[in-house]
Amino acid sequence: MYIVVTGAAGFIGSSLIRALNARGETRIVAVDSLSRADNFRNLVDCDIADYFDKDEFLPRLADGDFDDDISAMLHQGACSDTMETDGRFMLANNYRYSATLLQHCQDNDVPFLYASSASVYGASTVFREERACESPLNVYGYSKWLFDQYVRRLLPDRTSQIAGFRYFNVYGPREGYKGRMASVVWHFFHQYRAAGKVQLFEGSGGYDAGEQRRDFVSIDDVVQVNLDFLDHSERSGIFNLGSGNAATFNAVATATIN
Repeated sequence: MYIVVTGAAGFIGSSLIRALNARGETRIVAVDSLSRADNFRNLVDCDIADYFDKDEFLPRLADGDFDDDISAMLHQGACSDTMETDGRFMLANNYRYSATLLQHCQDNDVPFLYASSASVYGASTVFREERACESPLNVYGYSKWLFDQYVRRLLPDRTSQIAGFRYFNVYGPREGYKGRMASVVWHFFHQYRAAGKVQLFEGSGGYDAGEQRRDFVSIDDVVQVNLDFLDHSERSGIFNLGSGNAATFNAVATATIN
């Protein structure tokens, strides 16, 4: 039996594979798109059984190549660029692809853990897993929100575990490939190492410079929650995954320097 990890070459996907390896698990099928060749770097220190391009994987599933061979699916793959303006591309990647994977898992009694996003809340100041609190501001957030709605419709009659995690601002090693989409923690760290100082955002929305607040959560905590749910297939639902506390950019910059 194999564990499938999509988005395997990404920040969270590769971190999950490393954690599974630490448990002695190497029967892992990695799924991703290496359209940028240097994205392979996060997989170099990972032990996997096989690799498939994301566009190759769905036909293989449909053809029955993995029937009865998948013990769990950790779906971390998505286009996570909040500046992406091609809505058709975003929905095909983040909504339709995810729905197809989930349907396969439901048809074959396979636990399905997936990455949602706190972006579904938009400008809301209340981060509660309820429809009334959700109002995404961009097509990325909408694609994640739309899939969450699909999941909500399936949850009452699910045949196996479905667990979605609304990641807040995840930071840690292995995110450098994301460039401008990497966390401010990553940017602050590398700015300080290169120039001995960090650049803060100007004040906006009633906040002074650097006083904007975000919930930052360590990649180690994100991985641990995923593994805990993997170990407890009776747990299903959509859950916030953050620290529970908002920190200012000034505080993050100070912590980085110190």
